[in-house]
Amino acid sequence: MLNMSALELSQAIKEKKLSVPELVNLYIDFIQKHNKNFNTFLTISKDSALQRAQEIQSRIDKGEAISPLAGVPIAIKDNISTMGIATTCASKTLDGYMPVFNAAVVDKLEQAGMIVIGKLNMDEFAMGGSSETGACGPVRNPWDTERVPGGSSGGSAAAVAVGQTPISLGSDTGGSIRQPCAFCGVTGIKPTYGSVSRYGLIAYASSLDQIGPIGQNIDDCAALLSVISGADEKDSTCVIEKPFNFEKANSERLDGVKIGLPSNYFAGGIDEDVKSVVLSSAKELEAAGASIEEFEMPMLEYMVPTYYIIACAEASSNLSRYDGLKYGRRSTNARTLSEVYRLSRNESFGLEVKRRIMLGSFVLSSGYYDAYYKKALQARALIKDAYNKQFEKFDMILSPVAPTTAYKLGENIGDPMKMYMGDIYTVSINLAGLPAVALPCGFGNQGLPIGFQLIGNSFSENKLIEAARVFQNRTDHHKKRPSVQGDVAPGGAA
Repeated sequence: MLNMSALELSQAIKEKKLSVPELVNLYIDFIQKHNKNFNTFLTISKDSALQRAQEIQSRIDKGEAISPLAGVPIAIKDNISTMGIATTCASKTLDGYMPVFNAAVVDKLEQAGMIVIGKLNMDEFAMGGSSETGACGPVRNPWDTERVPGGSSGGSAAAVAVGQTPISLGSDTGGSIRQPCAFCGVTGIKPTYGSVSRYGLIAYASSLDQIGPIGQNIDDCAALLSVISGADEKDSTCVIEKPFNFEKANSERLDGVKIGLPSNYFAGGIDEDVKSVVLSSAKELEAAGASIEEFEMPMLEYMVPTYYIIACAEASSNLSRYDGLKYGRRSTNARTLSEVYRLSRNESFGLEVKRRIMLGSFVLSSGYYDAYYKKALQARALIKDAYNKQFEKFDMILSPVAPTTAYKLGENIGDPMKMYMGDIYTVSINLAGLPAVALPCGFGNQGLPIGFQLIGNSFSENKLIEAARVFQNRTDHHKKRPSVQGDVAPGGAA
């Protein structure tokens, strides 16, 4: 059963080849057996999941039409609110926090008959690119447990890769779905900003954050995105009127599709094996009928600094609420009001969160606002305009997700500039509010997964998903899975 995709599992349930409680028990047993090796789950909601599994099974037995994913277990990144299940953002600040409401996407999952089986580890408050900054320790990459899984949705990607959940939800602020997918060899979608409600997503950078799916293949991700997308009156930035509908078309050819290939993404700073594998993927799409044309992407040198100025400024504002009084853990050592603020934040936030709050407060401060934050907003507009001009010529853009494969745990954590430059290919998509799909496309010299991304214009998810289907129909990279302690994990070893 663990060998099956989310859609295959749902179909097997409908055909009464297996029951929902049986499936949920299987996954929870597998999680409990192997979680110590990967540290992917922060919370396993066994009792509530099994109770809900019985309810969904009863509805299926009565012949109720729920959704194509009814009965399928799902795990959720720990910055998405789940009523009655701890939501901590992997931070001491929210240790023990039990939300009294569901995020909008969680309500939609429940309406679709899916079963939440637990909450996934991550970088603290989604601030990081390696899933090493969380208070409960780092997530480990299932392909090599001495390496990072990517971040900040490392738990979401690693859990799917190792077979602890058939599908998961992550959030993407500057590549936090796509980079873990590339490092762990799974598939993910960063939707257009405004297509999925952010209500109940604990904010990092409000103008950049977007919830999205991670799964074994593009069809699972498309099915989940159809469930969680759509209008929400509680989120004024959610502008889409109806959920996406990804009907399967001809998934064999891409005749007439024009794909841009940014030549300056491959000019320097990228590992040779990553470059080779991604360019081979472009040839695969070309063999399927797409036309590939190289171009030079403007503003490349401004993308990372623009992103980090804006993201840190918004983080500084969003995290000001965790002061030990309004929200968050209060220091037991504080004796005065000033100490409550100072000690509560100092004791509860990790180093990376403090670094970003300080940078954000600096760029928003009097005397520096115009020099940094205002300039970053102007650069953001130019980056968006640069993409608009490219989409006048191309249907989509193909690029690497990351310049390297997964690196060793601890290797970059002390060098924030090196860590930040790992986001060079991903952050501009969030700045421009665009959709992108991340697909596994091969392996590097050390046997580690490599991924590429297809970037589209706003609300062009249908085009991207169709192109991804063609690629995955022609290749088998997405079917390969890591081994677990000498045993072959679901899907078979690569």
